[in-house]
Amino acid sequence: MSTRLIQLKNTGRRRVALVEEPHLRLLDTDSIYSLAESAIRSGIRLSEAAKRSATADTLDYGPIHNGNSEWKILSPIDHPEPARCLISGTGLTHLGSARDRQAMHAHALTVEEFEKLTDSMKMFRWGVDGGRPASGRIGTPPEWFYKGTGSMLRAHGEPLEIPSYAQDGGEEAEIAAIYIISPDGSPRRVGMAIGNEFSDHCFEKENYLNLAASKLRTCAIGPELVLDPDFESVPGEVTIHRNGRPLWTKQIRTGEAEMCHSLQNIEHHHFKFEAHRNPGDIHVHFLGADCLSFGEGVRLADGDVMHIKFEGFGRPLRNPVRVDRIEPGLVSVSPLG
Repeated sequence: MSTRLIQLKNTGRRRVALVEEPHLRLLDTDSIYSLAESAIRSGIRLSEAAKRSATADTLDYGPIHNGNSEWKILSPIDHPEPARCLISGTGLTHLGSARDRQAMHAHALTVEEFEKLTDSMKMFRWGVDGGRPASGRIGTPPEWFYKGTGSMLRAHGEPLEIPSYAQDGGEEAEIAAIYIISPDGSPRRVGMAIGNEFSDHCFEKENYLNLAASKLRTCAIGPELVLDPDFESVPGEVTIHRNGRPLWTKQIRTGEAEMCHSLQNIEHHHFKFEAHRNPGDIHVHFLGADCLSFGEGVRLADGDVMHIKFEGFGRPLRNPVRVDRIEPGLVSVSPLG
């Protein structure tokens, strides 16, 4: 069984807990970040540090997950300084997603056929050809995007916002890998969590160069952090609820067997940048989606609830959609000099 942790808050008081279904066992620490730092200093695994910190106190998980408790679920990772939590992601990784768009990897392409592909499909093809190098070798770089800092991260049950300047907002059900940078500058994978990499697909669809700005939106991970997950082939399900009823649902799958890039290759190309190896920083990196409701014609509305679950990753992640109806105004910049 994988070790799973969760962060909680009750009237300003924070705690970390071990998931022991159907209960949560409280730990003698207030953040997974500080527990990870302690594990690094002690030279032990994070799972062992969690077990050493376990207390005799337990909570009923059900009411907390359903939002019917004084205890509220927090994001399963955060940093005391939110600006030192970098949120990013890798796109064009999943084979199923690309099959839905174009069965391009079924045969060798001629030069003429390759030139007719969109830039995104060319990048996907490069990933198919070189994204899974032998151990110790460097493969083709994947698509990489920036989503923001820790201030953009939302927890289970919190709304994901479609801002007034956005054209749309849509779920992207995936797994996020979470890292901490050791004092010596080496990245350490803390674990993985269910993620909703929320994006503005209408804006991106207008022009692929809009991708960067379409990603600057709130996103969610959780409710649990899985310390040692099986990430080979992970089945899941995403459902959109409207007015309390399922509007759209899809069986999905993630994991290395479902991707054209290996986790090793994704991690190398993220952490090869010196700026991504600053001691004490946290990184939340989304690993790509298998399918989107937007791709099947669904447009999310205010009050819709996005429900994502993956086998082996604990209880589902749920987030409502909130549409900002305030008329966007001009942002003015005044000179200081």
